Amino acid sequence: MKIADRHLWQRFLAIATPYWREDERWKARGLLLLLVVLLLGQTQFAVLFIRQTAEFTSALAARDTARFWEAIRYCLILLVVAVPIYAFYYFVRDTLGIQWRRWLTGRFLRGYFSHRHFYELNANAEIDNPDQRVAEDIATFTQRSLYFLLVIIGSIVQMVLFSRVLWSISHELVYFLVFYATAGTLVTILVFGKVLIGLNFNQLRREADFRYSLVRVRENAESIAFYRGEVQELQQVSRRFTAAFNNFKQLIRRQLGLNFFQHAYNLLTIVVPSAIIAPRVLSGELEVGAVVQAAGAFAAVLSAISLIVENFEGLSRFSAGIDRLSTLSKVLPASSATADTGDGTISLVEGDRLCLERVTLQTPRRERVLVRDLSLVVEPGAGLMIVGESGSGKSSLLRAIAGLWHSGSGTIVHPQPGSVLFLPQQPYMLLGTLRAQLLYPQPERIVSDDQLVQLLTQVNLPDLAERFGGFDIECDWEKVLSFGERQRLAFARALLVRPRYAILDEATSALDVPNEDWLYRQLAETGATLVSVSHRSSILKYHAHVLELTGDSSWQSYPAAHYRWAR
Repeated sequence: MKIADRHLWQRFLAIATPYWREDERWKARGLLLLLVVLLLGQTQFAVLFIRQTAEFTSALAARDTARFWEAIRYCLILLVVAVPIYAFYYFVRDTLGIQWRRWLTGRFLRGYFSHRHFYELNANAEIDNPDQRVAEDIATFTQRSLYFLLVIIGSIVQMVLFSRVLWSISHELVYFLVFYATAGTLVTILVFGKVLIGLNFNQLRREADFRYSLVRVRENAESIAFYRGEVQELQQVSRRFTAAFNNFKQLIRRQLGLNFFQHAYNLLTIVVPSAIIAPRVLSGELEVGAVVQAAGAFAAVLSAISLIVENFEGLSRFSAGIDRLSTLSKVLPASSATADTGDGTISLVEGDRLCLERVTLQTPRRERVLVRDLSLVVEPGAGLMIVGESGSGKSSLLRAIAGLWHSGSGTIVHPQPGSVLFLPQQPYMLLGTLRAQLLYPQPERIVSDDQLVQLLTQVNLPDLAERFGGFDIECDWEKVLSFGERQRLAFARALLVRPRYAILDEATSALDVPNEDWLYRQLAETGATLVSVSHRSSILKYHAHVLELTGDSSWQSYPAAHYRWAR
């Protein structure tokens, strides 16, 4: 049974405890202490209120007017004091919850964006929907953790205070209570346990898959429309929804049995206390109000003891969320060391030039060797052009140079990250202004509008800012710019950054030859050393050497002047 699994709670503690031990610990502990104090006050008022309820019930039974109105007056005083305590309790609880979520989300985001984990997780089949885990699972985790923590503390307080009340009325009720709660907990764990947790875990995963399929349709709407692939896309989205729907049907069927048991279990608590103490009331040993007081105290103590029975559905969903966050938290630090380990990975070393030393490159899961025992030096000013058939490993080699792929062996020496700029075939357009697009990835740079206009003119986009109303207009640039315009905008970024090495992965594939030649000339004049993947011979003149990948993991190196383009 996973709820009782010590490994589950070890995973829970690994996620939960840093907040209470690190930089914000005093603030967190202070808020929690205040919550405990407010909880004590709540419970004490509940005990007093039940006592007064029993008092005016007995007064009614005895037709004692003065006693009745005195009990009512005392109840009203209790309400005036208790209501602010209850309201403030929920305010403090929600404040602590949102602070915890903010801290934990920041912790996961730092891990997600450090060492390019966001890229590596994208290719990790075991970690589905990391965005959903960060955005939604953390919120659920902090809310449910705080909820269950306060339920446990509140249950202990209830058990202590109400047990005293119950013991003063009937010892038999206490004995029956212990037996009843223990039996209910065992039935819940043994009968409903493992299946419900598994179904809840699958539901989280399948709901996330369904949402992801809809996001992909939105992001690739134009391509789908061009291909007229809406029928196939509908089938894929429907299939994922059906998987979520069928799992949920199984879930609610299993929950039906649990609901039957929980409601029967709770409703019996109304009858049992009255039945046990009825003979003493009928004999006149106890007042009628004792029945009310006993029933209230019995229900409170039973609720405290029967945590698992009453909260099993929530606990099963909670345990599934713990598994998902724990899996993500373990992967984030694990992959950070990948680039630096020497066993089965390519080592990355900073230097003053780009150099590959006996590099053997494999696919991330090591299914195939792409390049074997490659050694070359790209001296500053002496560009390198990488050619070969599709699938020969050209773009993969660039990923290794960028530090994205590590599977293999050997060493890659590369200049400092700030002196290298990669221009992919599909330029990234961030959300923001045109100015932000041009300054990416150095938003802190101060560049005048005149300089930006000149920059756009250099890449044959002189009227771009005017067309959209200036540099500070926000647009969805992925949609409003053509593929060729986005590639030219990427070159504008490179001209602004002026890197020592510019690495281009078919960065001009959407441009005609004159535009391509113009952009390469502009970039070469900045002094950048060009490392290009291309299928076009027109840019050969901007490189000193050619590296040809054959597709069978072998390679050949040629001076560019002696290279004869493939048939």
